[in-house]
Amino acid sequence: MNGRTWTADEDETLRINWPRFPAFLIAHVLKRGRASVYRRASQLGLKKADDFETQPLARLWNGTEDPASIAARFKPGQVPPNKGLRRPGWSSGRMATTQFKKGRLASESRNYVPIGTEKIDRKRNVLMRKITDDPSIFPAQRWRPVHVMVWEEAKGQVPAGHIVIFRPGMKTFTAADITADRLEVVTLAENMRRNTLHNRYPAEVKELIYLKARITRRINKRTKEQQHEEQGQ
Repeated sequence: MNGRTWTADEDETLRINWPRFPAFLIAHVLKRGRASVYRRASQLGLKKADDFETQPLARLWNGTEDPASIAARFKPGQVPPNKGLRRPGWSSGRMATTQFKKGRLASESRNYVPIGTEKIDRKRNVLMRKITDDPSIFPAQRWRPVHVMVWEEAKGQVPAGHIVIFRPGMKTFTAADITADRLEVVTLAENMRRNTLHNRYPAEVKELIYLKARITRRINKRTKEQQHEEQGQ
């Protein structure tokens, strides 16, 4: 099929189906390669429908129902090709000298830090403290916000649906300065209201934020279009 000229009927089929159907299905119908379909769609300036990802066939877009993907999956009862080839303790190269040995503690890792270590979580923008080395707990959950621990020690458990926050203008990342009088408990709804765009910024700043969001969406859309075009080349 390489080099086969596209006919008018094939172009019309592509125009009709491209907006709402994934490329591999169109390729199957036209008996062409997927790359050829992507390339021709780009040449014709075709675009996916704006609501394509909300359609029932949207899951086909990510390849989960692609026949080639399905054919490559392990089937129930299928024997792995390397079964019996890897014996206990097997390793290649320097793997044996660098892998963890049975019973070895996490404290021997180069990345290990002791309980009580503090760090600033840039995502939450709060001071965190390591409280356990329990290997059964996911690493990120071995740390807790210091201000929450201070509140619980002074005031008790935080009620469900509430959150501990710093009072306005009293936030700090210095553990010794985090005291209960700097903190307060508010509902999740109240915390959301305090941090909403409408309450935090003047009209001019809000307009700039909205403009930035629109530009970002345009850039992301164009980036995806370019990626699809490159995949079809």
